[in-house]
Amino acid sequence: MSGKEESLGYKGEALEAIKKANIKIGDIISITKNQETYEGILIPRSEYGDEKHIVIKLKSGYNIGIRLTPNTKIQKTGTGKKPTYAQTPPPKQKTGLPKVTIISTGGTIASRVDYRTGAVRPALTANDLYSIVPELANIAQIDAQILFSLFSENITPKNWTQIAKTVAKQIKKGADGILIAHGTDTLGYTAAALSFALQNLPVPVILVGSQRSADRPSSDAATNLIAAVTVVANAPFAEVTVAMHETPSDNTITLHRGTKVRKCHTSRRDAFKTINTTPIAKIQNQKITMQTNEYNKRKSKKTLNLKPNFNQKVALLKFYPSINPKIIDWHVENGYKGIVLEGTGLGHIGNYLFESIKKAIKHNIIIAMTSQCIWGRINMNVYNSGRDLLALGVIPLEDMLPETALVKLMWIFGQTTNTEKAKKLLKTNIAGEYSKRTLPDEIGN
Repeated sequence: MSGKEESLGYKGEALEAIKKANIKIGDIISITKNQETYEGILIPRSEYGDEKHIVIKLKSGYNIGIRLTPNTKIQKTGTGKKPTYAQTPPPKQKTGLPKVTIISTGGTIASRVDYRTGAVRPALTANDLYSIVPELANIAQIDAQILFSLFSENITPKNWTQIAKTVAKQIKKGADGILIAHGTDTLGYTAAALSFALQNLPVPVILVGSQRSADRPSSDAATNLIAAVTVVANAPFAEVTVAMHETPSDNTITLHRGTKVRKCHTSRRDAFKTINTTPIAKIQNQKITMQTNEYNKRKSKKTLNLKPNFNQKVALLKFYPSINPKIIDWHVENGYKGIVLEGTGLGHIGNYLFESIKKAIKHNIIIAMTSQCIWGRINMNVYNSGRDLLALGVIPLEDMLPETALVKLMWIFGQTTNTEKAKKLLKTNIAGEYSKRTLPDEIGN
């Protein structure tokens, strides 16, 4: 082996061992170490990895890295093929089924392992999503397209605008529902953005992600896709929702309202939870069960009201002990329109920030309060500090999620530059971002 392309992530001692054994990526090899023998296919590894490990794929499908020592023996036992990815053709479309558009934006659900680095990359197109889950052909007529291929941490408000406009075009073309494949890390932000940008929806718009890429044995990509397409094709509601696992098992997928959902775990399948209210629906064995009577109904004759503009001059600041008031001053000096505060408990921050907040409000900057707590709602009338903030002009946002509040304020200043109109919109329940009340049995569910 020679050259960067052939080394495929191996270097130093590991690369020399591979060359000495005259093996190549894809060959079947056995590695003996400490009287234990491991057999599998030599696969590429991350180019950022160390020089001491060789990675093989076992017959079980799992990958393991074996650290080289002076007594490690490597032997080629068979010739294999270099790992590649080949797109399979999509199944034949069936007529008479609902028309669903799948829009791919990237993320784990649209990813596979990159055999240059061994890392997960957003490499699949929307057609790939369809072709690897042929069951979709029995649920809907799929029009799959790729809008962009980004990990969700790279998606910005400009992308929200692109997505909203693309959804509007597909609805105008007659789609019975829209499915958006999206990375999970900022899925809640995009869901909230589309909830405000796409008003008076005639059909469902569902965002779906995956915690584990499609090439992993434990992937949730296929089950999430099948459930999401089933719902978007047949659900009675017409709202922006997020479809993800209810539990770590594959039994149930939950549909969360786009303004009330948060990712609560880094890697579990059931990472997403509806906060301070009940989910809109659940689907099990392809049967949709509504969880609430409060939802916008699907009506194909409704005319979508597209409002896709966002203003990025809005900040989300998390209060912490000793936070520097100059952080608030900086946002004022740099022309920000609004600041959402994540206060403690019922909506509190240190009084050493009060003077900076007072100055910001005098400059017509909207200051709004949310809570760092996941469940419950703020009440700034309980303690003196909360009442003092209200007197300064800080706007309490009840049980709105901080992320949703940030997105909403960005959206508001995309519609108007008038501060009083902006305050009125902020207090208006536009897309279910406020719950009427928080019930005890909803906390933690």
